[in-house]
Formats: sequence, C-alpha cells, structure tokens
Amino acid sequence: MRMKTIGTVLALCAALSVAPASPAPQVQAARVMENLGRGVVAVRAASAQVLVSWRLLGLDPQGIGFNVYRSTAGGPYVKLNSGVLTGGTNYPDTTADLTRANSYRVTPVVGGQEQAPSGAFTLTANHAVEPVVRVPLRPGGAVKFVWVGDLDGDGEYDYLVDRQTSPQKLEAYTGDGDFLWEVDLGPNSQNQDNIEPGSSAIDLGHWDGVTVYDFDSDGRAEVALRVADGVRFGDGATWTHADDARQFMAVLDGRTGALRNWSAVPTTYLADGPMAARLGVAYLNGTTPSLVAFMKNRRDDGAFNLMMGAWKFDGDSLDRQWTWQRGNQDAPDGHNTRAVDVNGDGTDEVAEIGFVLNGNGSLRYSMAPQGIVHGDRFHIADMDPGRPGLEGYGVQQNNPSGLLEYYYDAANGNVIWRHGGGPADVGRGMAGDVDPRFPGMEVWSFSGLYNAPTNRLAEPNTSLRPWPQLGLWWDGDLTMELLNDGKIEKWDPARPTSSGSVPRLVSTWNYGAVNASQGVQPTFVGDILGDWREEAVYTDAAYDELIVFTTNQPTNHRLYTLAHNPAYRNAMTFKGYMQSHHVDYFLGAGMSGPPRPNIAYAP
Repeated sequence: MRMKTIGTVLALCAALSVAPASPAPQVQAARVMENLGRGVVAVRAASAQVLVSWRLLGLDPQGIGFNVYRSTAGGPYVKLNSGVLTGGTNYPDTTADLTRANSYRVTPVVGGQEQAPSGAFTLTANHAVEPVVRVPLRPGGAVKFVWVGDLDGDGEYDYLVDRQTSPQKLEAYTGDGDFLWEVDLGPNSQNQDNIEPGSSAIDLGHWDGVTVYDFDSDGRAEVALRVADGVRFGDGATWTHADDARQFMAVLDGRTGALRNWSAVPTTYLADGPMAARLGVAYLNGTTPSLVAFMKNRRDDGAFNLMMGAWKFDGDSLDRQWTWQRGNQDAPDGHNTRAVDVNGDGTDEVAEIGFVLNGNGSLRYSMAPQGIVHGDRFHIADMDPGRPGLEGYGVQQNNPSGLLEYYYDAANGNVIWRHGGGPADVGRGMAGDVDPRFPGMEVWSFSGLYNAPTNRLAEPNTSLRPWPQLGLWWDGDLTMELLNDGKIEKWDPARPTSSGSVPRLVSTWNYGAVNASQGVQPTFVGDILGDWREEAVYTDAAYDELIVFTTNQPTNHRLYTLAHNPAYRNAMTFKGYMQSHHVDYFLGAGMSGPPRPNIAYAP
C-alpha cells in the first residue's frame, strides 16, 4: 500500500489562494495484523479459586468493559461479576463447583451495551490446582520448538510442533490439540549437524528453517518452510529435485499442510553446499508482512557465506523481494535476528547483533567501526522511556578489544556506553525492567546488573544479580519476571535473606514439564492466551503433551495483548538462540499507558 497524504488540506489552501506553511503530513497506513479472539483461559489457582483471563485487543475502544459468565456442567451461562469490569482483564472466581466441569466466556460492554460473547474455555471437573493448560499431542520424537499461528481462522492460536527424529517432521494441531497434518522433511533432514546441516534439516543450533504467520492477511496463518528434495507435504505430495543441495522457500496451507507456492533460494553460494536458515516476519513496507531469512553456509577455509533475503506471499505467488550478501562488508552477525521499526517511520528494519538492514535490503548501518564483533545475544526495546526512540543492548564473544557488553541507539547504531574487561565469551545477556528503584530497564550479563539509561550499577555483586536467560511477565506487576532452566523467578532488589535474591514462583518440573532447546529452554514463550502476561510452552517427558504455563495471579493492570504490538508479534516468529520478546513502548514500573497501535485486523 502507498502511504496516504492529507490532500484535502492542500486543496482547501489552493482554493483560498493561501500557500500552506509546510507540506501536509503523511499518514502511515495501518499494519494488517491478526483478527484475534478473546483467548479466554481458566486455571485452578487454588483449591476453591479459578482465575479467568482474556485478551484486551489492540483496537478495543477506550473504556470497554467486560462481563464474565460461567456454565456449570453444560447448564445455562450465569454472570459472575456484579458490576462491569473495567480494570485488569482477569477475574478470580471463588464460587464455582469444581467437582463439575465449568465453562467460561466473556462479553465486551461498550457504551453500556453488551456485545457478542467470546468463545468459551472449559475447565474439567476436579481439575488439578496448576497454572497450566495441557494440549494433547500424538506420540512422537523429541520436540525442540513450537510455533503459533491461527491456522484454521477461528481467531485463536494453533500450534506447529517439530519432531527431532530422523528424518525430521512437523506436526500441526489446533489450540485444543486436534491433529491437523504432518510434513516429513525427508532424507535431506537426516544430516543434523548444527554447523553444516542437511538441505531440509530444521531446528539445529541457531537455525530453524520454519516460521508461521498469516502472510497473505486472509485471516488464516500459513507455514513458511525451507525445503529440498524429498520433503513430503501435508497432503502427501513430495518435492523433488535432482540436486539435493538445491533449496526453496515454500509456503504451506495452515489447514492442510499442502504446498501453496514456492520460490528458489538464490544459488550464489551453492558451490559451498546448502544454506542453513533462520526465518521470521517483518513488515518491510509497514502494512503487510514479508518472510525474511538469514542464511549461511561454510566455505572450505572455515569462513562463512552470509546471505539475507525477503519474500512476499500474496495468496497466490511467492516472490523474492530482495537479497543482501555480506561479501566483503564488515557486518557482524550473531545468533538471533530481530525485525523492528528502529527509527519510528512505521516500516520495519531487520536487525542483527552488529548491523541493520533497511526494508529494501540495503545496509542501514554496521557497528563494526565502533569495535563490535560477533556475539550471542542482543535486545532492542524502549529501554529508556525518557529518551526518544529505541535502544539496543548486546554482548560480545571474545572481542579482541576486551569489549564485553554495549548499549546503543537502535536507530543509528551509535554506542551510548560500553563495558570492557575481556576478552571473554559472554554467552548470555538480558534486558528488562527488574528494579523499580531506577527509571527504565536494566541490562545484565555477568558483570553486574546495570540500569540501562544511567549506566549505574543496580547490583554490583555478580553473585546476587539474576541469571541472564529469559524474561517473562507473570505475576501481575509491571516489572519483568525471569525464566531459566524450568524456574520462573523474580529478582528481589531488597534481597531478603529468607528467600535469596531471586525467589522462585514456579518450578515447571513439578507439573511434568521438561526443558527443550539448549537444555534449559521452553519450546516457545509469548502472549498467546488470556491477558497481556506471557505463556511458556513445554512438553512432558513422553513428548505427547504440550504443557502451556499461564499465570494464576490476578492483576489490576490493563494492557492490550502483546500479540497486537508490532515489534512483539514479529519477535514471536523468530527462534535462533531463544530470546525474550519486547514491545515497542516502555513496559515497566512507572510506565505511561501504551499508545494505541497503528494496526488493522485481517478479514
């Protein structure tokens, strides 16, 4: 879409023979995003209490209220709240007969009038007390990653699950666990080396090769997949090509797993073998999504070729928009990709740990001249609410200058502060507001916990700072909780001696969950159910069940679903070394209300 101009102002000025003082401002067209339902979820929070939670949507009108209804054992729905709920989008139910099944739904109230009810969520009779939703899977091999998208168009998230078998497989399920289809990734997925994998192998090291999104904005998600000879799609059709190293980007129907269309991966580096890939979504034109890919293979001398590309699926054809090759440019990459609007113009850029590409595939900036080299993890967010724009934070791997971590302006890459003392392999780095005593976010690796805006040590004792793994909004206040190795924790600035500096809120193994990727991670983290707090998705040890951890803590804070925030939703589509997602506004203690997102819903 083209950006619209306010031509009527200029026309009126011309009619009055008055020259305007300046050109009319441009209005950025809305970004088309998922038409989500309310995502109602209910968990048994205590022996006699159920927490019911639901989404506030990105375009809900100011002042919208809600009523909560319960149906017991299939009976009529009865309203539970006495007055319209206008605070947090959750409700503790303490009156249910939990020996019987209870179904919950909500009705929005706008201008005093009830609207159509949401879909319902049923809590089974005599349900366990647990902050968990369990989704059945077919028996199968180990699971490393899960993706989410609305595959069937009902407004709620469904699941795509990998199977780390040989050959590898992908399985699609509805949000309730109904099996939809399977893709067999074929003989070229049997080489599962994490540096030089087979041409159709997925989910090895920091490579995924898969993502899920509604690429044609028709209200149903597709599956994007890098394929090669021997891949069998969900409808039984098999992709064939005489050269096992040749690769193609494919878009599959989310309902059936059938091939919709494909586009060849450029063969620039084919002499060095197939390319491993990391896939995700960016709105490069600001209004509709594109598939973006980070692809590498290794030369005989041990160095790597790096190519990035973008594709557009319009519901019919899959067309490559651009390809960028690093070549001799000094552009430091890492183990994660982020797609975010770094300069606030409404269109996304594609960011790596040491460089950023514009939406047209040109190099926006490289941080190499400032001494940035390869590193494992980086974050881009509004870390300083008192400073315009977004900031970045990254860590370094054996930087010869001794640089360990750095904080920078995400729009232009200019470093604001840096910490040295290496060289060292700083394998972890995190960003989030964990200390309400300081404005903005904290950032930390292994050199102490720093308040990002002030570069001030919030916790100089490295044994007391939180572990830099993942963040998770869980407990209902606005500061971030922590997720590491199956533990949901909260860093405590006061450090009470009774509980240590990171009191534990949840131990996931108590509910049968096992870690997945990198030995300490869930299969997915994101806001996929209920209010704005996040879910963490694990499997059980038999890999026949998804265990979706969703908060059992009420909150009065009201935020629209994080999945309707453009930066956050993009981040949900990327894997790599799994990292926390960030919204494009400051989310933390003392925050202002977030601005209304400039989005429109898909049909």
